[in-house]
Amino acid sequence: MYSETQQQEIDNARAVLKKYGYYVTNLWHIDDVKFKHECSDEEAYEILENALKNEATYEQIWLGIDYGIDNNVTK
Repeated sequence: MYSETQQQEIDNARAVLKKYGYYVTNLWHIDDVKFKHECSDEEAYEILENALKNEATYEQIWLGIDYGIDNNVTK
């Protein structure tokens, strides 16, 4: 999908973000949208942005964080 140089750049960007506490193991890409819906890159990005900024999505993430805290496997 990406050249070796491009993949290295992506890996480096993820490493920097992870170093500063960001969760980067699961990132969404416009191709995830385009797999299900024929559209331009710009439209796919907007769809993805709307899905990830959706109040229900935020609520589910917070519930998942609470679940992870309550069921912390490192206890």
